[in-house]
Amino acid sequence: MSFITLPGAGSFCYALSRMPKNTAKSVEALVAEIRDYCRSHADPANAGRYARYFREGYDAWGLLDKNHPVWTAGKQDWLDRYRHLGLAGFLKAGILLFESGKFEETSLAIQFVEALRGEFDERSFGKLGRWFEAGIANWAHTDALCALVISPLLESGRIPLAALGGWRESTHEYQRRAVPVAMLGLLKTATKVAVLLDFLRPLMLDSERVVHQGLGWFLREAWKRYPKEVEEFLLEWKDQAARLIFQYATEKMSAAGRARFRAAKRRPS
Repeated sequence: MSFITLPGAGSFCYALSRMPKNTAKSVEALVAEIRDYCRSHADPANAGRYARYFREGYDAWGLLDKNHPVWTAGKQDWLDRYRHLGLAGFLKAGILLFESGKFEETSLAIQFVEALRGEFDERSFGKLGRWFEAGIANWAHTDALCALVISPLLESGRIPLAALGGWRESTHEYQRRAVPVAMLGLLKTATKVAVLLDFLRPLMLDSERVVHQGLGWFLREAWKRYPKEVEEFLLEWKDQAARLIFQYATEKMSAAGRARFRAAKRRPS
């Protein structure tokens, strides 16, 4: 039994034009079903519930309660009925879902590709990177994509760390943030911490707050396992990098420990 009723398809972006006709129509149908369901079940009173957590702006249908059927029966129904699209189809659907700017639609796109994580290779991972240009534009979606998809791919070795190399120079700040956040999973592996710290060097002078937060988060977690190496790295950057990085990175240190990383000349975060 179908979870929702299929509405007529709306207008969609050029991304579909390079897919087989039947597949493109199925992607359109999936996106239209999701959007129609969200629109018909919208809860305006609940829509702004989490807005205070997003400096960058926030727009939702009001369906974010974790037990809402959209995240259980609805999500599974769409996955089951559209499984034939494969990872490529769901990646395209994600780009189209981003068009509305609604929080729930992007969240569903991320959960769909999580379910298809086993189909990723380096080529499809490159297509995932395009999601930041298409619409991944807040910390919550970035961090969820990292935790549910990118970090497990790195941790399992399915995707090499080098696949994130170009992301460090991305014009999209959330794609740059994704680099250290996704690398958290590698702290559980045999990857040498020196390799991870060196990989982050191009980001240490980044100008964006959201990137500083991601870097600080990674460095704090790395410090718990490799205090000597991380402290040496922090000392190297203490007079150059943004202070917010150090606020996060040294959060679990003693007051005396944190004092070692005060900059000689204060740099704004």
